[in-house]
Amino acid sequence: MAEALLEVKDLVKHFPTKSKGMFSKRTGVVKAVDGVSFSIKRGETLGLVGESGCGKSTTGRLILRLIEPTSGEVAFDGTDVRGLGKRDLRALRREMQIVFQDPYASLNPRMTVGQIVGEPLDVHGVPNGGGKQQRIQELLDVVGLSAYHAGRYPHEFSGGQRQRIGIARALAVNPKLIVCDEPVSALDVSIQAQVINLLQDLQANLGLTYLFIAHDLSVVKHISDRVAVMYLGGLVELASKEALYRSPMHPYTQALLSAVPVPDPERKKHRILLEGEIPSPINPPSGCRFHPRCPHAQEICSAEDPAFTEVETGHFIACHRSRERAFRCLSPKGRTVAKRLTTSTLA
Repeated sequence: MAEALLEVKDLVKHFPTKSKGMFSKRTGVVKAVDGVSFSIKRGETLGLVGESGCGKSTTGRLILRLIEPTSGEVAFDGTDVRGLGKRDLRALRREMQIVFQDPYASLNPRMTVGQIVGEPLDVHGVPNGGGKQQRIQELLDVVGLSAYHAGRYPHEFSGGQRQRIGIARALAVNPKLIVCDEPVSALDVSIQAQVINLLQDLQANLGLTYLFIAHDLSVVKHISDRVAVMYLGGLVELASKEALYRSPMHPYTQALLSAVPVPDPERKKHRILLEGEIPSPINPPSGCRFHPRCPHAQEICSAEDPAFTEVETGHFIACHRSRERAFRCLSPKGRTVAKRLTTSTLA
C-alpha cells in the first residue's frame, strides 16, 4: 500500500464576521471548513467535490497555508506544515504548488510568460543564466507550448493556453503535490479534456500527487482515484471512485450523482430533488449538517453530529443510517430510483 504523502486531521477555518460602522464588533463566525480529515497517497489523485460555497477551495488553500487554519493538523511527507516558520515554509512550498481556477486572473498581465514561469525559480534561488532559460523552455514544451511563447504576454493567449502557463509555473520547482483548484471549470468542454489529459500525462511521467477540487462530477470521475464529497464545511462521504459512482451511500452524494447528465437522449434520467435551501455557514444546523434537506432524516439527525466512519473497506460516510437501513426506509418508488441511479452512474 502506498505511503500517505499528505495527511489532514480535523482541519478547521472560521472567518469572523463584524457589524458595519466605525465601531464594528465581532458578531459571529463563518464556519467555512469545520473538522475535515483525509489523506492522499503518493501518486494518487483525490477528487474533492461539492456545491459552490461548501469549503473546497478554502480547504486547498489551508493545506498550503495560503490561509492560516483556525485549528487542525496538516502533515506533508511527515512534516507538520502548521508548525513551520516563514523560512521553512518557503522551502516546503517547493514541494507543494497550486493551479488556480481562473486562468485570466491568476497570471500577472504586466509580466511575460517567461517571467511568469521563471518567477518560482527566482523565489527559490535557482541560479540565473542559461540554465534558467533552458528550464523555462523545457517547462513550456512539457505543457504543449513553444519556446517563442516566452516573450508574449497573457492577453495574447486563449483560456486553455493560459491554464497551461499556470501549470508550467506550478511545475517549475519540481513539486510532489499540486492542488488543482477547479482548473478546468472556466474552460470550454473541448479544452477541458485537453487540460485533464495533460494533467494525467504529467502525473504519469513526473510521479505527481493531486488534490483535484471540482464541482463537475464527470471530470472528477475521469481523473480521480478516490473521491471525497463535501457539504457545508465537512466531508459526508469518501470512497474509491468505483465504489462511490457505483454505490453512493450518503443521500447528498446520491442527489449529486443524479444530477450528472447522461450522454444518451433516449435514456430517462431520474433526478433526486432536494428540498429547502442550503443552510448558512454562519449558523449551521445542529446535528447532521444535511438533515434539513435529507429526505429520510430522523430525530437523532438533528441532535447528534454523525461520526465519519468506515462502513466498508475504504468507504467512509457521515450518516446515522447505514446504506441498507436507509434503503429500507425508502418508498417503493424511491428504491426504484436508487437502483436506476446506481446503474446509470456506471455508464
